[in-house]
This record gives sequence, C-alpha cells and structure tokens, in this order.
Amino acid sequence: MSDHIPTTELILIRHAPADAGGRLCGRTDVDAILPEPSALVRIAEAVGSVDRLTVSPARRCVQTARALFPGQDQHPDPRLWEQDFGAWEGRPLTDLPDLGPLSVGELAHHCPPDGESFATLCARIAPALRDLSAGRIAVVAHAGTVRAALALALGSVPAALAFEVAPLSVTAVRLFPGGASVRFVNRTLA
Repeated sequence: MSDHIPTTELILIRHAPADAGGRLCGRTDVDAILPEPSALVRIAEAVGSVDRLTVSPARRCVQTARALFPGQDQHPDPRLWEQDFGAWEGRPLTDLPDLGPLSVGELAHHCPPDGESFATLCARIAPALRDLSAGRIAVVAHAGTVRAALALALGSVPAALAFEVAPLSVTAVRLFPGGASVRFVNRTLA
C-alpha cells in the first residue's frame, strides 16, 4: 500500500482589475486592465509551472491568463463565472443598496433580485474545483471563485466572506481525498 495521497494544488489567481468604470460587473463581460509586463512576469515566476490552466470564460480572466501564461492551453469552465448579481449588474458601486445589519450567515444566503447568493455560487463552483485532476492547477477567475475555494477548504460558506481578494492576488488551496487545506491567501506579487 502506498503512503502517497493524491492531491490537487489549486493556485487561484484573481483576474487583473476589471475595466468596469466603477460599476458592479459580476457577470458583465468586461476587459481586464493589465499591468506593465514586468509585474506580470513577477507573478508568473512566483507561481511557477503548472500542469493545467483552468479559467473562467469571462474576458477579463481569459486576458489575464493569456498574459500570465502565454502559449499555455486554457481550459475554460463556465461554472467558474463570478456571482450573478442580477438587477444590480452594471450599477455604479456607489448606488448599490445598503443591506443593513445582516449577519455573515444571512449575507452568504442573501440573493440580489434576479441573481444568486454567495452560497449558491459556492454550490456551483465547488464541483468544478473538485473535478480538477491531481496536480498543480492554475485557476484564473474571480474574487467569488477564490472565496468559494476557501469555503470548500474551511467547510464554511459564511467564513469565506471574511477574506479580501485583491486583483492579481494569488491564493493556494490543496484538495485531497476527504479534505482540504489553505496554504496562503491574497498574496500580491505585482
């Protein structure tokens, strides 16, 4: 019997800043504002080689992945899209409603009109992450995707909302049979 336990190391990279003009763009497909090439090289060198590159199909994620891993095949997965903010999509961030005093649990289950809750996003994304094969996998996606991976590792959807996820930050999570662990969160290298 082997002592080796197959693991999947997820290197989660949030896309470069979205060119959204101060508007909420969960499912809105906008371009990325890519930094200088030297910043991208620093991130790519820090991440190192990966066995697979999986991306959200959002244009900002595809552009970020192409800039960080030029020439590497991208594997888009539509389950990795950001949270659907429904009627709030495209609204200026300053015009979003004040939700009042919600607990973190209530916030995780709050659903914008015609959108999805963070808990629903986690239920959509967790199988996509579990479906990735063993090895070192780069996932270029959204803040919600990174938080969903943290929720999977922590075993708590509400707890994952406590994490900040900066553009172009790197988070590492290991998945193994029966569990997960968090290596680091929101490491900025640009």
